[in-house]
Amino acid sequence: MRIATWNCNSIRSRVDRAVALLERHDLDVLALQETKCRDDQFPLLPFEAAGYEVAHHGLNQWNGVAIVSRVGLEDVTVGFEGMPTFGEPEPVAEARALGATCGGVRIWSLYVPNGRELGHLHYDYKLAWLEQLRATGAGWLADDPAAQIVLMGDWNIAPRDEDVWDMEFFAGKTHVSAPERAAFQAMVDTGFSDVVRPHTSEPRTYTYWDYTQLRFPKKQGMRIDFALASPALAARVSGASIDREERKGKGASDHAPVLVEID
Repeated sequence: MRIATWNCNSIRSRVDRAVALLERHDLDVLALQETKCRDDQFPLLPFEAAGYEVAHHGLNQWNGVAIVSRVGLEDVTVGFEGMPTFGEPEPVAEARALGATCGGVRIWSLYVPNGRELGHLHYDYKLAWLEQLRATGAGWLADDPAAQIVLMGDWNIAPRDEDVWDMEFFAGKTHVSAPERAAFQAMVDTGFSDVVRPHTSEPRTYTYWDYTQLRFPKKQGMRIDFALASPALAARVSGASIDREERKGKGASDHAPVLVEID
């Protein structure tokens, strides 16, 4: 299988790019984040015409996650158990997590909360969201140590100093704070391993570049998109890559797709 994750930053604006991505890399499954549309607004037809099924969860013009598959789409699950809510006056479960079984692999498309700034309520929400994901994931592995699970998406965390272009620039900001990095490491300690980094370890290997200040041509990016696999699935991963070419050109998303090869 060949699977990928991509924060497309509006699927209606980039549906042609998404379909081209499927074809260019001969993908079996694509996890999408930040689709920015309701379910009834998702552009299904181009994907179906290309031979793919789609599961999507979107509530409004914010967030939104999807899974596109040509190897089956079973047991679709919106959100994970105990997923924290956010918002005022009535907190809601945002469209940030979608699971489905595709070709025997349990795929989760995840869009981790941004956090906004240190000390913000959204930052607390982010940490709570990550902790509940870790606890739920630990339960999955305890129930079935041989489970084939991958947690793919935009984690909004740069786990290492090398994952940002300048640590001084990010001092006192989200994505690199000790609690966020500890939350990411807790997922690894639970048993989910980063299966992309071993195959993309060259310096300045990023997956996101802000649109402003010519960040992409200046190579001023961040590595914040990951695929964390259960032990049984990680043993089957034979390669991974980051499609930097997709970040180029007019109309590109600010994220690059991350691809994983499974034997």
